[in-house]
Amino acid sequence: MIPMDAFIAQFSAGFFHNQEKDPWEITSNLTNIIEALFRELDAGYTIANGIALHKTAIIESNVVLKAPAIIGADCFIGANAYLRNGVYLGKSVKIGTGCEIKTSIIFDNSAIAHFNFIGDSIIGSHVNFEAGAIAANHYNERADKKISVFYNAARIETHCEKFGSLVGDHSKIGANAVLSPGTILKPQSIVKRLELIEQN
Repeated sequence: MIPMDAFIAQFSAGFFHNQEKDPWEITSNLTNIIEALFRELDAGYTIANGIALHKTAIIESNVVLKAPAIIGADCFIGANAYLRNGVYLGKSVKIGTGCEIKTSIIFDNSAIAHFNFIGDSIIGSHVNFEAGAIAANHYNERADKKISVFYNAARIETHCEKFGSLVGDHSKIGANAVLSPGTILKPQSIVKRLELIEQN
């Protein structure tokens, strides 16, 4: 099992303390996990139609939020962003204009700048995705679409066809970079602009 706390310091200390699973198992079950987390939210949240929105969050025009979702304190979601299929945003997360976030957890103080796609991923705190950077979640070009990851020089089969990335705290992802499905980045990783990460 991949130790989530080694990548994201606040993982077990927060709402996800009972999720002793590999990251792809978490994202595969994220809609149910988020719905269960509604019971742990404080009075700072308003819950309606499967969306828990903190009263201090700012949501700009034409944002689409599809249930279930939890949007934390002091979050900012820019115009025309699209969040779907189970999304959790921690405190002070910034989602820029035109981003799509699908079935993902993004921890405190991280920024997904603008025109990004984050799919089936777990993103640590203080992570920055520059404009156009992608966390891809599916091998469109392969006949065998099952995703594997590499951890401690060992290949692990996820048995999933949809899994994006696990990105450790304080990582920086450059503009127009692509994290291929199954990418595992340790804390403080730096991905250069236009770089393709292929761990397989």
